[in-house]
Amino acid sequence: MGRDYDPVAGQWFEDLEEEELFLVLAVDPDEELVKIQYENGDIEEIDLDTWHVLDLEKTTQPDGWSGSVADDEDDEDFDDDEDEDEDDDWDEDDDDLDDEDDDLDDR
Repeated sequence: MGRDYDPVAGQWFEDLEEEELFLVLAVDPDEELVKIQYENGDIEEIDLDTWHVLDLEKTTQPDGWSGSVADDEDDEDFDDDEDEDEDDDWDEDDDDLDDEDDDLDDR
């Protein structure tokens, strides 16, 4: 078994047994949960009991790490939905203007 490190947000660790690198995103001491993100972007929550049985080694950020993949995808989805709503509103306004133009032509 490796050293028993406390989880610290922003710290990278290697799970020596699984040979995986991960970043601690957040620690919730009240819920006794640790939110981690693996190098491939997967996010997981583990309880503190599980944390303390892991064979961990502190490490540094891996080469090529560009940040949270999940956060980037969430932002893109949110922006797309927001744009669609604005487009829908614009189309409805155009229809109202077309109706007004038709009324003017009838005069």
